[in-house]
Amino acid sequence: MSLVVNGTTVSAADIARETMLHPDAPDPAAAACRTLAIRELLLQRAGELGMLENGLPRERVAFAGRGDEDAVIAELLDREVRTPMPTADECRRYYDAHPERFTSGELVEARHILFALTPATPVMALRDKAESVLAELRASPARFEERARELSNCPSGENGGSLGQFGRGEMVPEFDRAIFGTTATGVLPTLAATRYGFHVVDVARRIEGRQLPFEVVSESVAHFLAAQVEAKALRQYVEVLAGRADITGADLAGAATPLVQ
Repeated sequence: MSLVVNGTTVSAADIARETMLHPDAPDPAAAACRTLAIRELLLQRAGELGMLENGLPRERVAFAGRGDEDAVIAELLDREVRTPMPTADECRRYYDAHPERFTSGELVEARHILFALTPATPVMALRDKAESVLAELRASPARFEERARELSNCPSGENGGSLGQFGRGEMVPEFDRAIFGTTATGVLPTLAATRYGFHVVDVARRIEGRQLPFEVVSESVAHFLAAQVEAKALRQYVEVLAGRADITGADLAGAATPLVQ
């Protein structure tokens, strides 16, 4: 796959590395190309504004690592994208409409089967295998422990995949969202995709928590809503840059920026 942004070619090696970071995307390679195209657009814009080392244009700057690129992109977006903070009334309306997001003490008891993603693993083949096992266990959940011992790449596989009880925030964010973003029990109908790979998850039970008072969470609500507004503004900003750019190998329609994936 070839990716070119305003005459700058992104290497196949960079695309391959980025593809590994999008295991949950319908097309990981396409998602990787979108992300890399956006990053290149933003770095080129920073070069136009004289924000790179010694005011050099993008094509004359080689970054030492992703962290240095991120710092430049963050500075660029801070300069060019402004977003307002939500009002107290907006925060209260969101709190009242989403009580499940502000619950403390909620616990789940669950087990999983991990299909681990490694640099040498074909992502789509791994996902297909995980989907096959998911379908099998949705039909025959009694086999979960057996299959976990046979297939899981997590040490918990020795215990039938048991994760014990855990609450919000104790697992990686993407696993947290998959578990606490639903009230379902039993073998969940979709895979949980995380930085570690694909998980077939069985929720044995849920223990309800209590809703926190608005006064306790109002600041976090404000930051969450501001982040949503910022994400929309960032998408619009990228669309403007993409609209005047010459890009082959990536479709940036509706794409998020690298900082709000």
